[in-house]
Amino acid sequence: MQLRQVVLVAAALLGSSAFAAEAKWVPLFDGKSLKGWQVCDGKATYRAEGGMIVGRTVEGSPNSFLCTTREYGDFELEYEAKTDPALNSGVQLRAHKYETETKTKVFNQGKLIDRTFPAGRVRGYQVEISNEKAAGSGGIFDEARRGWLDDLSKNEAARKAFRDNQWNKFRVVASGDSIKVWVNGLPAAAIVDSLDLSGFIGLQVHAVKSEKPLEVRWRNMRIKDMGRHVWKPLWDGKSLAGWTPSAGGKWSVQDGSIYGTSVEGDARIGFLSSDFAFADGTVRVRYRISKGNSGFFVRTDTASGMAAYEVEIDAEKRSGGLWETRGRNWVTGPEDNAAQKPADEWNDLTASLHGRRIVFHLNGVKTVDLPNDEKGRTEGHLALQAHGAKRPTEVWFRDIAILVPATAK
Repeated sequence: MQLRQVVLVAAALLGSSAFAAEAKWVPLFDGKSLKGWQVCDGKATYRAEGGMIVGRTVEGSPNSFLCTTREYGDFELEYEAKTDPALNSGVQLRAHKYETETKTKVFNQGKLIDRTFPAGRVRGYQVEISNEKAAGSGGIFDEARRGWLDDLSKNEAARKAFRDNQWNKFRVVASGDSIKVWVNGLPAAAIVDSLDLSGFIGLQVHAVKSEKPLEVRWRNMRIKDMGRHVWKPLWDGKSLAGWTPSAGGKWSVQDGSIYGTSVEGDARIGFLSSDFAFADGTVRVRYRISKGNSGFFVRTDTASGMAAYEVEIDAEKRSGGLWETRGRNWVTGPEDNAAQKPADEWNDLTASLHGRRIVFHLNGVKTVDLPNDEKGRTEGHLALQAHGAKRPTEVWFRDIAILVPATAK
């Protein structure tokens, strides 16, 4: 176990650090033209002027974006911005455009609601540029998708960092599922989110109602390309090689998925455990559950009673929450199943575990965020669960993977 654990973690760290050491700063804007940029959405105008990119509003235009023609994954980005205090703006990171008209769920006043976006609409992470009164500059907003991911409501120092009518310096570091922002040297937003691992960078001119055009300016834009992260499969998709069943339940491979079910008359909970272990990492699984109770176990001690963090999977409630087996039992998470899809649809579940920072997402909705879980486990195996006959269960798993730098083997 220890050898395999060291290999996994060392490969990720060495791949990341080696690429970062070789990365060099390059200008993202040549200071005199918009070469390497294109307008992706909206009718606002953009021009190069005096070493700046200047965005100017157009009455009646939706949100507009000037986007890089190439994509970036992991990077360090620096820029300065100054905007009319009456205008909202931002910088897109790892952004994309909807290819077709798309119906999705967005947060509105704390609730998930259905929204439809047209083909071509820019979506994705955005570093906010607002004004002193709004106090949101340096927060991260998920444009045309989930809404605020970090609105700085718990970071009073960052809320006061931005200055109206002045040049403000932004720094962004994106690595794997971590994105961190600084404004004028002060730490601002810091999110853990793996929904997008690469994409273009975009400069936003927000839609506005104004009697006169308003402008936002960017300068001294430079970037250090540090490669990218990818999902590395932890299951071969066709057999149970590398995974060991224990206790009750029945496990098989059907149509490219691991199928777990209870065994009639057997009350024992069934487990399918990975033969490898890991300490820090972000892991993913796709699942669907038609009935009963299951779980995605991480940092599991397979040798002494399956003590583990369990990402709850249930046909009726609490999916995405944190249950600590052989420990605190229910720790935190949703009581309902609002983020889970219907029984015949696949769900995307991620667990990010780095030191004592624990973050779970279910279908892009953050369900658990523990910045410093001092009582929890720090290493172990993965495991899949199917409850016993007292809670008849049918569950399917596929696409089990860990997030690593693309250079890692």
